[in-house]
Amino acid sequence: MLLFITGLDQATIPRLNRRMLAAPLAQKPSSPCTKVCVLDDAVGLCRGCGRTRAEIAAWGSMTEAARRAVMAGLEARLRAAYLLPAEDRPAS
Repeated sequence: MLLFITGLDQATIPRLNRRMLAAPLAQKPSSPCTKVCVLDDAVGLCRGCGRTRAEIAAWGSMTEAARRAVMAGLEARLRAAYLLPAEDRPAS
């Protein structure tokens, strides 16, 4: 990354670099994405992660708490959609 700052003397630049390196990087948002993006129209879920089309579309604007709440139910959702016999599956 190139950073152009004008009006600084040479003594200031090392302090800026240390401060920039010490600052925590923004944490990557949580995501259940497995890079297997196949939306199954029959059950309404992504076969890779278990999210609905609406959840995938809204993911970037959701809070971290909302993302984690969705992720908490994904395993059970995928099990219900694909491991239960069709007649025992919850309606989508």
